[in-house]
Amino acid sequence: MSILIDETKRVLVQGITGREGMARTRLMKGYGTQVVAGVTPGRGGQEVEGIPVFDTVQEAWENVGPLDVSVLFIPAPLVKSAALEAIEAGVKLLVTIPDRVPIYDVLTIAKAAKRAGAQFVGPNTLGVLSPDKAVVGMMGGRAVSARSWFFQGPVGIVSRSGGITSSMAYYLAREGIGATTLVHVGGDPVVGLPAPEVVRLFERDPDTRAVAMFGEIGGTQEERVADLMEAGEFTKPLVAFIGGKAAKSGTRFSHAGAIIEGGRGTHEGKVARLQKAGAVVVDAFDDIPKAMKKALATL
Repeated sequence: MSILIDETKRVLVQGITGREGMARTRLMKGYGTQVVAGVTPGRGGQEVEGIPVFDTVQEAWENVGPLDVSVLFIPAPLVKSAALEAIEAGVKLLVTIPDRVPIYDVLTIAKAAKRAGAQFVGPNTLGVLSPDKAVVGMMGGRAVSARSWFFQGPVGIVSRSGGITSSMAYYLAREGIGATTLVHVGGDPVVGLPAPEVVRLFERDPDTRAVAMFGEIGGTQEERVADLMEAGEFTKPLVAFIGGKAAKSGTRFSHAGAIIEGGRGTHEGKVARLQKAGAVVVDAFDDIPKAMKKALATL
């Protein structure tokens, strides 16, 4: 199986007529994702890659049928209105690609999603990919690259870095270890599906036997994963690497959400917390495949 997306999910692209929207629609369609409609206000009646474009999400729903996922390739200031429109129309999973979405807007989206029983990944995410099934977002860059880099297997991948999401899957694949789903949670301080929630989904997926996680300084996502492990709510092997070892207080490590404040969110604290909970935390990124092989061999 996989989590969040697969070949059966019907996908809408909001902002499909923009440069990124068109390029990533080509990636998604080429990979086999079931992209059934696009939305750009004022561009209804056009087509992109053979996919019909509508003025509103509701209009798309009425014309092509139910929509499972919407991926947003639109300017950050417009994300809130577009996301709320999709949620109101009945879409249950949003993948919000843009960065610099105002935190208050993200909180508003989160409240609306919870009320509607919906979920969202991001903002500031490369998206989600289930090997040989579907990609939603921009992971892999091109369909041919995504097909050659990733294949199905027993490991779920969750990461706070977009590039490292792909890198973990790539280096695991080179060692013969495939993946169920790759999830880039997003690099902003507030995200819809943080690592602990993704780990919960992997726990319920029968094909995911272990999880590889890239964490980094700032926030409490990694500590909350450790909480789940200690509470018995996540029981599968976890191999983790935490970036930002050399960072000091006040340092920002690549992403808006990766900053140490007042001694909280440190590399040392995250490593210690995860190790105490039973995770395998490697010292070098290159050690992930070897540690994962060892973890899978014990199952």
